[in-house]
Amino acid sequence: MPFGFRLRWSRWRRRHQAGARRGHLARRLREQPAPRGSPGPPQRLKANPRINETRWAYLVPLLPPQKPARGRPAVDHRRIVEGMLWVMQTGRSWRDLPEEFGAWRTVYSRYRRWRSEGRWQRILGVLQESDSEVSL
Repeated sequence: MPFGFRLRWSRWRRRHQAGARRGHLARRLREQPAPRGSPGPPQRLKANPRINETRWAYLVPLLPPQKPARGRPAVDHRRIVEGMLWVMQTGRSWRDLPEEFGAWRTVYSRYRRWRSEGRWQRILGVLQESDSEVSL
């Protein structure tokens, strides 16, 4: 094959693939279903992420049972919830989560799980029900 034909073919193919890629991305964004239990845009809290005993008593019934003490020790739900609140308060990345709240992957995975179950929305509702600004 002559060199000119291969060059034209290569240029046409790159343009075609770039256009197809843009079209596929646009189609996927249009057809993407809304995530279940999605709370919408990230919410910022204006309070300290520490939870007092009174609030914690209201949150305990909303949380799943703590894992039994077999195998790897389970991270306390209270530390996890405080870590989630810290991320929401500061607006920082999950990877920036201080070690006092546990591993960021653990906190993030529970956040995702609880959000998809609708549990996180109920937790925020309890935290925000008494006043407009969370006073933990």
